Amino acid sequence: MDRSYDREADEIRPVKIELDFLRNAKSSAMISCGNTRILIAISLVGGAPRWKKEQGIPGGWITSEYGMMPGSTLTRKSRPKSKQDGRAVEIQRLIGRSLRAVVNVELLGDNSIYVDCDVIDADGGTRCASITGASVALMHCFNQMLKDGDVPEMPMKELLGAVSVGMVDGRAVCDLDYKEDYAAAVDMNVVMTESNQFVEIQGTGEETTFSKDESNQLLGLAEKGIADLIQIQKDILG
Repeated sequence: MDRSYDREADEIRPVKIELDFLRNAKSSAMISCGNTRILIAISLVGGAPRWKKEQGIPGGWITSEYGMMPGSTLTRKSRPKSKQDGRAVEIQRLIGRSLRAVVNVELLGDNSIYVDCDVIDADGGTRCASITGASVALMHCFNQMLKDGDVPEMPMKELLGAVSVGMVDGRAVCDLDYKEDYAAAVDMNVVMTESNQFVEIQGTGEETTFSKDESNQLLGLAEKGIADLIQIQKDILG
């Protein structure tokens, strides 16, 4: 299968990140990974979650919400009515867990940070692009909060990124678009920090099993792809 953008197996799609995309958000970013585009908004809300207060745990919290706009897919994606979409809930929990892994929430005081990720165009890898874009937007937010004296020190220890990898037509490839994701016999979503530490690995044999060697090959591709993404993040943040 020919890859989009004439990529080699270990290459990510073209990535573009635009900061301060929204006027009213504390911080925001529009991230494009190939044809996948996601709008990320960071909001600071007073008050920590009730469960933290009841348990006497100091500090604030970071949580996320994720959704796909009706026109983001080939067929219209309906807006959730009363019950949340199960896939969306799973993804937003992943985003929140990933960000909390690199943030000292005790430094947030009695505040909560909401990270809203809205998929505008979906062409594969939306959860990974959400994490990558949210990492940049959150670091940008904390840089401004530190400058304004709203936090005593930098709460975010390092950047992080995420990428999908998979076995497509018997070949391990990095950063799957929708066509590759649909055809993949095995796929993984990998989240890693700037210091090459794993945050989460989600791997599934869609149509077959996979070996330890194949798993290691996929993780190696993910490590390179995330390193490329983090360098882009650093360039954007200056």
